[in-house]
Amino acid sequence: MRIGAIFSLAIFIGFFFFLDWSVIQNVLPILEAFDFGGLGQRLYWIINIGLPILFFGSFVFIGRSSFATSTFGSIFISFFITKIIFLLGLLFGEIIELTSHGIRYLFFQKNNGELFSNPDLLKSQLAAVIAAVPFFAFLYGITKGKYNYTLHQHDLFFPNLPDAFDGFTITQISDVHSGGFHNHQEVAKGIQLINDQRSDLFVFTGDLVNNQATEIEPWIDLFKTIQSPYGKFSILGNHDYGDYVAWPSKEAKQQNMQRLFENHQKTGFRLLLDEHAIIEKNGEKIALLGVENWGIGFGKRGNLNKALNGLPTDMFKILLSHDPSHWDHEVKNNPNKIDLTFSGHTHGMQMGIELFGWKWSPSKFRYKKWAGLYTENNRYLYINRGFGFLGFAGRVGIWPEVTKITLRKKKQ
Repeated sequence: MRIGAIFSLAIFIGFFFFLDWSVIQNVLPILEAFDFGGLGQRLYWIINIGLPILFFGSFVFIGRSSFATSTFGSIFISFFITKIIFLLGLLFGEIIELTSHGIRYLFFQKNNGELFSNPDLLKSQLAAVIAAVPFFAFLYGITKGKYNYTLHQHDLFFPNLPDAFDGFTITQISDVHSGGFHNHQEVAKGIQLINDQRSDLFVFTGDLVNNQATEIEPWIDLFKTIQSPYGKFSILGNHDYGDYVAWPSKEAKQQNMQRLFENHQKTGFRLLLDEHAIIEKNGEKIALLGVENWGIGFGKRGNLNKALNGLPTDMFKILLSHDPSHWDHEVKNNPNKIDLTFSGHTHGMQMGIELFGWKWSPSKFRYKKWAGLYTENNRYLYINRGFGFLGFAGRVGIWPEVTKITLRKKKQ
């Protein structure tokens, strides 16, 4: 295993330096055009060698959840992707050049040299312009985008919704990942957006922390301010179990779990662990279920049947389940119908494009359902894009989300 890890690291380092070498060869014509006298090339290598050293150094000596590690890692990722886009831009330039030569030869039976005096410089400039778009997008995502809290609203119609709940509102957030937060003022804006909805019910669908229960503690007083007359309910996500930390003992991991339970309570959240709660309004009732994390590749702890135990089959039910893969495998075809499921987990990969109702993210290659509203078998699934961030300390195009769902009675 250790030899395999070393081999994989060697391949990555080799690819990393090959990528840098390829980029600098094509950046040189631009630098020379501005007559930087070699300064630009030296700065290029200082930045692109220094960044991974700072990232891996802070990871080893400060910790994976530190602000320094998160920042250096995010900048490293931004440069890495920008360089790949730059090379793809060069490839695009080569295709244009070959196409122009082919057209001139086929239709004019001749090739009178280059169309431009310095085609290599032109291709490099074109690639630089193309690469500048994602670079500045990532820069915005790291500095501002990760706190660009966005409201998504939907009215959902159900024929079996009790009359008293017609117009009942639910606000959802997911994937807080409080270990990444460092700006109290910006996070407070997200909490204010939650409270501005004045919803009847508040639900949180898991991943309160990255790894350790203590991460939420500086933020408890802020999250306590969330208001909801019919209660605040929560579940656990895959990161909440502390599975991604090397604990000194089994007891230490259990103590962390118990501390997390207590922190949910301090925040004012009622944690649902494979159980249900009854929400009553004007003498009519609906059921709110919450299961432990159940996801393909992320542990199958949740017990849906236990959460359903004792509930009438025809009762209107809402489920909180962190991982949306649970819906496809156990929920959407369950004979004990669950009308609406709230999930999170994917973050929408924290990067992508959403324009005019169309959305795309690399997340789609891992999850068929990765953000927003889905419906099958007269049942709804809503996947929240996440309130926080993890790994990449930013968001590009897929902004942190506050969801507001309004339940409507569908007339027969």
